[in-house]
Amino acid sequence: MTDMHKHCPVCNTPIPLNETTCSEKCQGVLTKRQASMRKNRMILFVLMIVFIIIFMYMMFFRN
Repeated sequence: MTDMHKHCPVCNTPIPLNETTCSEKCQGVLTKRQASMRKNRMILFVLMIVFIIIFMYMMFFRN
């Protein structure tokens, strides 16, 4: 039976439960991925707001 562990989210290497990643390299990759995900969510949010504004304009101000 193996000890309690989890896996690195970047390279899938087994790591102790109190660690986030297995190395500084993987931590850098994870940080970049999280930043990219935040940026993509913000872009999606802005596009949805623009779509809603256009839709509202077409519903209420179009003859």
